[in-house]
Amino acid sequence: MRVVVGQVGEQTTVTPISRGAGVITSLVRADGLVRIPRFSEGADAGTEVTVHLYRDPRDIARALVAIGSHDLALDLLAQFLAERHEGLRLVSANVGSLGGLVALRRGEAHLAGTHLLDPETGDYNTSYVRRYLPGQAVALVTLARREQGWLVPRGNPKGMSGWADAARPDVQLVNRQRGAGTRVLLDYELGRLGIAPAAVRGYEREEYTHLAVAAAVASGAADAGLGIRAAARALRLDFVPLAHEPYELAILQAVYESQKLRPLLDLLADDAFRAAVAAMPGYDTTSMGATRIIS
Repeated sequence: MRVVVGQVGEQTTVTPISRGAGVITSLVRADGLVRIPRFSEGADAGTEVTVHLYRDPRDIARALVAIGSHDLALDLLAQFLAERHEGLRLVSANVGSLGGLVALRRGEAHLAGTHLLDPETGDYNTSYVRRYLPGQAVALVTLARREQGWLVPRGNPKGMSGWADAARPDVQLVNRQRGAGTRVLLDYELGRLGIAPAAVRGYEREEYTHLAVAAAVASGAADAGLGIRAAARALRLDFVPLAHEPYELAILQAVYESQKLRPLLDLLADDAFRAAVAAMPGYDTTSMGATRIIS
């Protein structure tokens, strides 16, 4: 199993890198390998494991660990951090927004990318932070706002135009994993239309990143999937816009106010970085760096 490794507080954390699209990229991103014994189903969360490292342990100690939702702007942030601050790295693992908040609660990450819609209030992230990190002060820092919509083949052969198309019998969908903010958004919109998940062909097929969803559509394995416009552009797909949402970084306030993340947070005011994110299709950087404290 390819893993990323980081030093968070007093513990060294090991997080698997999802398989699927981008296998070669995952080889480059990985800090090492964990060997899973034959006939074993894997290792439970919290289990102590041996990692065969690709990197110097000193590099591991300086890494900033992001666990949570996948976003292409986070990849750009990692690139700029490495270029501007020699020896600093942002390592990330894509486990969905809810998984990121759980990792933050367990002390396994410095920050968690999240975009969870509360169907009761229409607000993003606030209620989930209070639920999964009760009694803790958390900074929510806006990385960007972005478009979500249907990723479809060129020419949109199925004529996808709205949320209700998910339940058409001639449409094969690909979904995101449980706990992903994109899946929460889909469930919310299906619920508003009174559409049961069982009525959606492909609802149970799960991918862990926007690019993996795009790859499934590009390969013909699915007719459509919900994702961001930038993923459609990356794989030369068409895009049907459906919603705008904030993508925020959740950081424990004590870590946010420390010097640990300062080089990374300073990049949110960097003109070149903001321009690079704004150049990606479907991204709005107007509120980048805006911060609110949830307690």
